[in-house]
Amino acid sequence: MKRTITIGLMSGTSLDGVDAVAVDFDEDRARFLGHAYLPFEPDLAQELASLCLPGDNEIDRMGRAALRLTERYAQTIESVLAQVGVDKSRVLAVGVHGQTIRHRPQWGWTLQLNNPADLAERLGLDVIADFRSRDMAAGGQGAPLVPAFHQCVFQSPTVSRTIVNIGGIANLTYLPAQDRPVIGFDCGPGNTLMDAWNLKHRSTPYDNDGAWGARGRVDFDLLNRLLSDPFFSAPYPKSTGREYFNLEWLARFAPCTAPENVQASLRELTAISIARAIQNDAPDTREVFVCGGGAFNRRLMQSLREALGGGATVSTTEALGIHPMHVEAMAFAWLARQFCLRRFGNLPDVTNARGKRILGALYPA
Repeated sequence: MKRTITIGLMSGTSLDGVDAVAVDFDEDRARFLGHAYLPFEPDLAQELASLCLPGDNEIDRMGRAALRLTERYAQTIESVLAQVGVDKSRVLAVGVHGQTIRHRPQWGWTLQLNNPADLAERLGLDVIADFRSRDMAAGGQGAPLVPAFHQCVFQSPTVSRTIVNIGGIANLTYLPAQDRPVIGFDCGPGNTLMDAWNLKHRSTPYDNDGAWGARGRVDFDLLNRLLSDPFFSAPYPKSTGREYFNLEWLARFAPCTAPENVQASLRELTAISIARAIQNDAPDTREVFVCGGGAFNRRLMQSLREALGGGATVSTTEALGIHPMHVEAMAFAWLARQFCLRRFGNLPDVTNARGKRILGALYPA
């Protein structure tokens, strides 16, 4: 039996849970079959967040957290397989990114918490993991890796588009209509600062639809100081993570305004940093499509439209046929398939690697 179905798994910097998608790849066409989501237990989410920063007994804590994480991965995969009624004999491979707890491209290394051998043992399926290391070994940033998938499924021959993923960190992929290189890089914080600030002051994991922040007023002095961070003006290629943008980073700017005003300012920080990146590095963009959890924050989406000033339409990837919460997991299903077919998965113009590379490592069933 020909195996064409690939499972993609993603737990991103928002640290809310695990998304799994089943995709049937026939030649270069991707047919979405189903999706499952399982949230993290609160203590696991807290432990993963704490591991993004230096702390005590990190190695033992990492090992324990990796096993719990892998158990959650396996449960999510079993859930999506049961939902779509697919027998494991039809599955080519599982692509699992792992949970990034440190990303240090300036030093040539990155660390995604994962136990792919345990996952292969639990599932009886081939598992492809460790997608970032080979790009970094070739001198690249190891991130972002989704632009090659974006190019495959979203590029238009007539209209220049930018795909914006607003997860914990925001990143963009510029897809030119003409025969020019695809561009992709991390813009800065997506939801991570808003979520952390909301959790600190309201003890809930996120500001639903941006409603709390909408009650505040933007502190423009604070906003301008935040935007003065060198990361925002640095040229691409560039990538970042929670180890950089966190509440300790925010405290350096000494926000002394009301908490809801800080939340409103953080929303504008996300929107403006994305908009400036598009205007500076992808100025002929006419269509912006947003994916990730930020796509469901109505006030953030409105702030992004205002920051772009009408130069481009803004909608979600739903308009292109893929639900905003499925895009990243589908990307790692695609990357796993690329590995199985021995095809490249990176774009050197995006990551600054010395060339195209096959990404990932195989943990056979």
